[in-house]
Amino acid sequence: MATLTTSAPRAALPAVLRNRTVRKLLLLALVAAVLVPPAVVRWGGGTWPHALTVDLTGPLTGASDWIIDNRDSNPLFTYFFGYLSNGVVLAVRAVYLVLLGAGWAGVTAAAALVAWRVAGTRLALGTAAAFLACGLLGMWVPTMQTLALMVVAVLASVVVGALLGLAGGLSARMDRALRPVLDTMQVLPAFAYLLPVVLVFGIGVPAAVLATVVYAAPPMARLTALGLRGADKEVLEAVESLGATARQRLLTARIPLARRELLLGLNQTIMMALSMAVIASVIGAGGLGDRVYQALASVDVGAALAAGIPIVLLAVVLDRVTAAAGNSGDGEPGGHRAAWAWAAGAAVAVALAGRAVGRLDWPGGWTVSIAPPVNDAVGWMTDHLYSGVPVIGGTADWAGHFTTWVLDPVRAGLQGLPWWAVLLLVAAIAWPIGTWRTALTAVLALAATGVLGVWEPSLDTLSQVLAAVAVTLVLGFATGIAAARNDRFERLLRPVLDVCQTMPQFVYLIPVVALFGVGRAPAVAAAVVYALPAVVRITAQGLRQVDAAAMESARSLGATGTQQLRQVQLPLARPALLLAVNQGVVLVLAVVIIGGLVGGGALGYDAVFGLAQGDLATGLVAGAAIVCLGLMLDRVTQPADRRVKKGA
Repeated sequence: MATLTTSAPRAALPAVLRNRTVRKLLLLALVAAVLVPPAVVRWGGGTWPHALTVDLTGPLTGASDWIIDNRDSNPLFTYFFGYLSNGVVLAVRAVYLVLLGAGWAGVTAAAALVAWRVAGTRLALGTAAAFLACGLLGMWVPTMQTLALMVVAVLASVVVGALLGLAGGLSARMDRALRPVLDTMQVLPAFAYLLPVVLVFGIGVPAAVLATVVYAAPPMARLTALGLRGADKEVLEAVESLGATARQRLLTARIPLARRELLLGLNQTIMMALSMAVIASVIGAGGLGDRVYQALASVDVGAALAAGIPIVLLAVVLDRVTAAAGNSGDGEPGGHRAAWAWAAGAAVAVALAGRAVGRLDWPGGWTVSIAPPVNDAVGWMTDHLYSGVPVIGGTADWAGHFTTWVLDPVRAGLQGLPWWAVLLLVAAIAWPIGTWRTALTAVLALAATGVLGVWEPSLDTLSQVLAAVAVTLVLGFATGIAAARNDRFERLLRPVLDVCQTMPQFVYLIPVVALFGVGRAPAVAAAVVYALPAVVRITAQGLRQVDAAAMESARSLGATGTQQLRQVQLPLARPALLLAVNQGVVLVLAVVIIGGLVGGGALGYDAVFGLAQGDLATGLVAGAAIVCLGLMLDRVTQPADRRVKKGA
């Protein structure tokens, strides 16, 4: 009877009003009709009202001055931060000396033997070839410097991430509290938090390591929490029924069951730490990143690529080894330990042999310079593709058309709308796919950019992000669908995606500028290249994981390949596709800082300017605004299925 009584008024409504989305939009229109007129009368209906802005220049400048004045005398700096800094320096130096002491032969042998023990002969040979290639390119010492820095940074990131993930995995309340913190750590541009880190620790290795930890710890935290929460309930109940304590259940059941997620978190932490190698070089990290940065400062694409390739090789090798470790079984404990002991003994023997013959350093005559041919190729591309290409026009024409037909209209449209209309538009998009809390969070996040006094630059950045996301999704979905439906294409595509995902943004920035010029179009192109691999991977994986029984049923009913894709695979892969959209947005925002370096302007330029000039107020405000944009877009693009259950 209660069901009949509740549904009777709804059945009496017109058909269009029975739709939940329509009802939400009508209610939103009613709320807007009540709130907008008084707001327009009070603050005006044009751009963001000045009365609703808060100037943080004074407090942030005062904080910066206080840090500079007290950095050498305050106990907080001389003891806590000072000891932390010294510990990081000693750890990096110790790892670096061990690598140098092992010599090129010892390091190569150790890496190859680890890869062989984890994944077999093929990966061992590939690992040895990768390390030898670093030497052939003349980058052995910078590679060891970067590797030492990454070892310490990854270990610290794993410890911090695992502790945060442990807290989030064991407590739903802590998980909810940590989520915005992790979002901020992941979305905040590196240049924005490099400035406070440099203010506290100064230029050098400690600042680079700590900045890398902030950037690389969130994946470990998220995946650790996911693995602990997703542990098999029946196994946990069985362990509890045997009288195990909470600590015993964690150590003997939860953590072993989350092994794959933990190793995946390690994998992602390594990849993100390596992607920070070049950015960290800006504050004195040295190594390969410094070589890339110096080459780009002199517009030497060949030298930048010679230093960028070892970063990619390290990332690919570490990606394959950690992925193989996650997929491998434990094997027999005795044989497992014996094999590892044999591998370690062989690596030590090779290192001692190299030391005995005095061959620790990479031989100077065993190097190959790729800079001249690469620079010649870049010059040819610039001369022949930049302009004057028959029929299709040059890349400069494409960039101009994209700016004129896409970027300019989107920016003008957003900046031409009244401030209240922009907020209302965000609410109209966020509420139908989520709850009123989702819409309120998105609206408040966007409004915060106005309160910070960067409303116009934020809308400019938003226009670039929307354009980049649109291009990324079109290319990513099309490529991901092709990869999911063709195994050979997927195998051919994988190394290309690895290179695109691990190549430092600074390396492919110069070819992008050489082809497209300076402006917002190359900024969008750089963001697309950076975000595309993740969208392709998630799309392909989501389509491949569609229930085989559903696909077989569709084939038995005579559905064509297109019908199977459109009516079965895409609907069932909806959560993965929404995740691909979300990750595309996050990654595009993460590289928005690059847009400021190539003429993109807006918030990216402000963040770069703040670091270059030591202007804490400008840099942090721009970074905070980018975080607000990321939070807004995250709430708009997050899968809504889990929120709908709570009602609207």
